[in-house]
Amino acid sequence: MFCSPLNLSKFAVLYRKVSKMKNSRRYKIEIFGLSNDTHNFEFEYDSEFFSEFENSLISEGKGACKVDLVKSDSMLDLNLKIEGTVELICDRSLERFDHSITVNQEVIYKYGDKEKELSENVFVITKDTQEINISDFLYESISLEIPMKKLHPKFEDDSENDELIYSSDVEEENNEVDPRWEALKKLK
Repeated sequence: MFCSPLNLSKFAVLYRKVSKMKNSRRYKIEIFGLSNDTHNFEFEYDSEFFSEFENSLISEGKGACKVDLVKSDSMLDLNLKIEGTVELICDRSLERFDHSITVNQEVIYKYGDKEKELSENVFVITKDTQEINISDFLYESISLEIPMKKLHPKFEDDSENDELIYSSDVEEENNEVDPRWEALKKLK
């Protein structure tokens, strides 16, 4: 059977979604039957959650995500409050340590004719959308809180010293202009 590139790309997206579906069902919010009001949800994440994402920067961690959902006739406004810890490996000593995570993020779903992404936190969904899945937002928010330089807390005092590392003896205030440049200034 021959697959066109378009069908193959649809298959890849579908396969990726199905492979993540196993655990992500825990992070779905049924929005179809909700009234126009404020609704509160609470989700917990653990190491099993991070294992669902390929090439994840995080393998161990746990915490909670509180979602305040405000539903109206034209949109859904989600405020995610994520708190927890993730286990990181120190870049200097290769020791494992727990890094605390605190994130507040807003995600907006507007109702429209077809589904699309307007920006990283604003999406358009159709009126007949049954549920939304926050697992990707949760994972991305936690991943963005990982520092570029992962230092064990015992080394944090060492990195903030005011020691001068490099110095140059050349004076930078040399007001003499090279004569070759003077000739170019006359061309203006």
